[in-house]
Amino acid sequence: MVNLSNYKKLKRFAALFLIGLLFTRSQTKQNTQWGFAGHERINEFAVYLLAPELQAVFIQHLPYLISQAVAPDQRRYAVEAEAARHYIDLDHYYSKSQDPFWNLPQNWQEAIDCHSEDTLQAYGIVPWHVVRMKYRLQKAFETQDLTRILKYAAEIGHYIADAHVPLHTTENYNGQLTNQYGIHGLWESRLIELQAAHYNYWIGKAHYLPSVQKEIWAAVRASHAALDSVLIFERQVSAQIGSAEKYSYEQRGSVLTKVYSRKFCAAYHKSLNGMVERRLRAAILMVSSVWYTAWVDAGQPDLSQLKLEHDPKTESASEDSLQKTSSRWKQRSCH
Repeated sequence: MVNLSNYKKLKRFAALFLIGLLFTRSQTKQNTQWGFAGHERINEFAVYLLAPELQAVFIQHLPYLISQAVAPDQRRYAVEAEAARHYIDLDHYYSKSQDPFWNLPQNWQEAIDCHSEDTLQAYGIVPWHVVRMKYRLQKAFETQDLTRILKYAAEIGHYIADAHVPLHTTENYNGQLTNQYGIHGLWESRLIELQAAHYNYWIGKAHYLPSVQKEIWAAVRASHAALDSVLIFERQVSAQIGSAEKYSYEQRGSVLTKVYSRKFCAAYHKSLNGMVERRLRAAILMVSSVWYTAWVDAGQPDLSQLKLEHDPKTESASEDSLQKTSSRWKQRSCH
């Protein structure tokens, strides 16, 4: 049972912290990409959807959960196996007109038996890695290791968010195969920069997921189903706007930077009909629900008395070791 006195104190602290944080963030314009501010925003709002017992603990460490949402991206070039955990190139596994999933088992061992682990690593493992991370988080809850709870919670949020990006499900991840180079940054960076302040992030409460494996594959399926629209509408809007008005220059610090123009982005965003916001909202809900599910599956331990034994940022990266990814994926530059 949760100590009632301590729980009430934590709940009051959480309420005050939330009010203050929301006020602060409402005064701050977010000018960075899904890969950074977007990931941070997803982890932050996922905390707000949690059950009170879990939220009271997570909100005390909200700055860490927000800042470490980008940790997997920060180590992509230090840990060779890291890159494959952020995407899955589904189009490698099927031909035109085939079901993208008919030849790709959801179970990790079955997928290895079908395609070999080297192939899976070469073309991305994000849905399988999310399942692995869920069990790591569950184990951390079971052992009541707050350091690892926070580390795994923050990082699984990143991988779940990546699985909700359509361009993370294709070999044509940056439009390089269709003469649309730069579309990755357009979809998950520029549109977020210009539109995120208008999105609705309140999407209900975290709920228990009977099968995280099924849920993450459903998210990947939904992302891949949106891929055609991402590419087709960009091409259509480019033709309508014209190359002369597609780009503009904006001051970024002391540098004048070429960017997609606001006119082009507004037209593209409108043509997508809320897609970016829907994928962002779905990611927030799933992150929160996976956190909650891992806690429930661990037996709903009382976390109110837990204290950090050491700084989670100093955790060894050795526990994250997997088979090395093919060297060609080190060149993959988009998040």
